[in-house]
Amino acid sequence: MSAHDSEPIRRSIEVEYWVIDGDGRLVEPESLVEASAGTEREFVEPLLEIKTTPCESTAALRRELYRRIESVLDRAEEVGKGLVPLATPVNAGEIAELPSERTRVQNRVVGEDFEYVRRCAGTHVHVEQQPGLAVDQLNAFVALDPALALVNSSPYFRGGRLAAGARSKLYRWMAYDDVPHQGRLWSYIDDAEEWTRRIERRYEAFETAAMEAGVNRHLVASNFDPESAVWTPVQFREAFSTVEWRSPDTALPSDVVRLADRLAALVAHLDDVEVRIEGEEGRITDEAVVLPEFDAVIEYVNEAIRDGLSSGRVRSYLDRMGFDVEAYDPMAHELDGAAPVSRDRAREIRLDHAARLEADVRRAKAAADD
Repeated sequence: MSAHDSEPIRRSIEVEYWVIDGDGRLVEPESLVEASAGTEREFVEPLLEIKTTPCESTAALRRELYRRIESVLDRAEEVGKGLVPLATPVNAGEIAELPSERTRVQNRVVGEDFEYVRRCAGTHVHVEQQPGLAVDQLNAFVALDPALALVNSSPYFRGGRLAAGARSKLYRWMAYDDVPHQGRLWSYIDDAEEWTRRIERRYEAFETAAMEAGVNRHLVASNFDPESAVWTPVQFREAFSTVEWRSPDTALPSDVVRLADRLAALVAHLDDVEVRIEGEEGRITDEAVVLPEFDAVIEYVNEAIRDGLSSGRVRSYLDRMGFDVEAYDPMAHELDGAAPVSRDRAREIRLDHAARLEADVRRAKAAADD
């Protein structure tokens, strides 16, 4: 019996939004945190995270995510605030962190480049690990990493154009450039033990870097473990028994749910077909899941970050890997071409995209009520 024919494959979403006031200025969430279950502060002041529980179907995931966002939006309307589904704030002044030992350690290890992380908002998709298939699942998610192009939502950093996927560039090529194994995509694995060895080595490297930066070993150990000390975009998460994909930007909930649905469908398919790694093109058919060699995946990823869906190679690759590319309309491409963006204009852009988020949620509610 295949995974698809047995137990449902649970999936969950974590999505971060910038919080703004009625003038588009970044502000703290304050009472928005109490508006719904699964709502938490992030490590910087104007970010709010909304999480779902593990859901057994796309319909259940969609319903829970939209209800939680709607509850927060209702409270936001009462207090004159909004939520912005953009990967960066486009252009803003200093963004303050919430005080925490964990963040202080990261600042010491990463140094001034940690500034880049403070200006990023993203989405994490968890899909339940399937017994006997977890290695294939993780490898498949690695191969699907170029799908980040489907939801690139901001090309800007401090008002200047950085890339179609500015957040991905900030994380992978700038913030963690001096500790590249922490933030970049890792290659395929042969077995779960290889993954364990990798994260243990990366934790040791992180611990060494921390001590070289003057951080006490005990302080590192009390705030990090091997699993939480790395950012790499695709990870086993033993605490949740999931494979987590951390690459997507924050985006409209409709697109985020569509992405999660595709990943869950792929996992259901893995038990029915041969999975192999070969060549440069990649494809998913009724008979096989063919993952490109890792060097080819990296080429697709780099194009997805630099050019997004403007790249014909990326579009063709994602189509071969089973994505309905035409169903997505990344906001980064609409925004592109206007650099430099002043702070006044950035506030207008944030207000516009807050309105789009609200419209997306209200549309879903209206459809569910029909």
